[in-house]
Amino acid sequence: MTTLNLPTPLALPAPPADEPILRVSNLTKSFGGRTVLDGVDFTLHRGSVVAFLGANGSGKSTTLKCVMGLETPEAGSIQLDGTELSNLRGGELTRARASVAMVFQKIHLVPRRTALENVCAGALGRISGPASVSPMFFPRELKEEAMAALARVGLADRAHEKAGRLSGGQAQRVAVARALCQRASVLLADEPVSALDPRAAEEVMALLAELAHEENLAVAAVLHQPDLAMRHADHVIGLINGRIEYSGEISGLDASMLSRLYTPNRVAA
Repeated sequence: MTTLNLPTPLALPAPPADEPILRVSNLTKSFGGRTVLDGVDFTLHRGSVVAFLGANGSGKSTTLKCVMGLETPEAGSIQLDGTELSNLRGGELTRARASVAMVFQKIHLVPRRTALENVCAGALGRISGPASVSPMFFPRELKEEAMAALARVGLADRAHEKAGRLSGGQAQRVAVARALCQRASVLLADEPVSALDPRAAEEVMALLAELAHEENLAVAAVLHQPDLAMRHADHVIGLINGRIEYSGEISGLDASMLSRLYTPNRVAA
């Protein structure tokens, strides 16, 4: 019989409610001898949206990839819910990272599968038995959870439509629903709206802000549109050549600082 097996929580005390869920310190990363991240420090808190701004090559995407484990930094600390990830190995690291989901610019859905099946895939890390290899065996309770996630992003009526038939904005919302089905508490979005038209981009960013504020998620989004950050983010981190040049509230981000952030950098990483 197929069951939904929740990962065994790490035996660590939960941090106080006002503590950041993610704390990154002195993050350093190089490619081919070229420094891409040079001592990056930031925190993410539940219930807020942080926008990463900066010109191409400033290190925005590389920062999120290091947090997600898609890139390995040469130095620095990444603490998730008070746990230092570099101290974990094997199953412990897998369980810790299960609370972090990532949404990409290129929407990684399986086109021939339905929206519902793609959302169910967010739970693969906690499924055992045949359901882990075939959507035919997804248990009823998982499908119900996935339907609830689709409803949360406004796409319950598209649940049985093939992902390849969805618009770009709809597909990105399915990707967000998949992250909800993963039960992530941190959502990293790497240029999630750069391939979308202005209306769809607005809808996706509004959805991410709503999920942060209403579902208590911590959201970090790499953006190339400062105007979207101004409307939907609570906090901005601006990078220049791998260093944080600005970190603060939206209200403190003036035209002069924006101009500095978008001065051309070195070749992008």
